[in-house]
Amino acid sequence: MPSLGPARASMLVDSVWRMALRVGFRLARVWWRVRRPSHEGALVAIYVGPALLLVKSSYRAEWGFPGGSIQAGETPDAAAQREMEEEIGFSSGPLLPVGSVCGTWDGRTDRVHFFELRLDCMPELRLDNREIIAAHLASPEELRSIALTGAVTAFLDRDRGC
Repeated sequence: MPSLGPARASMLVDSVWRMALRVGFRLARVWWRVRRPSHEGALVAIYVGPALLLVKSSYRAEWGFPGGSIQAGETPDAAAQREMEEEIGFSSGPLLPVGSVCGTWDGRTDRVHFFELRLDCMPELRLDNREIIAAHLASPEELRSIALTGAVTAFLDRDRGC
């Protein structure tokens, strides 16, 4: 009979990571509200037919797109590709840049660069079960009833510019 020891240890490690991310994100949001830093990020809207792929992070109540911060010396496109690989284990060819939005979310001023990727079928995803804990393919009608991050809402509304 196989041992469940390594699997349980992995689940425990993942659980500790999720707790650390939740606490860290809450502390960061307090810090951002005090300091009001500027931030630049990149997100990828992945369409499978008319549906959008949403991801759920362990530290947010809302659903979002794969993506994150642009590192020093990194282009928005490279950041989007890197974050997509890190968060959902998927890499692709060139992403289509579709603009950027600016807003204040979570206490910091953000400029978010958006990219689109259009696919014919759902790709195989590898979620780390630490930062990203779920993925969901949402129809256009369903998007209206899902709690979304501010940046994703701005992308869908497309009424804000930088």
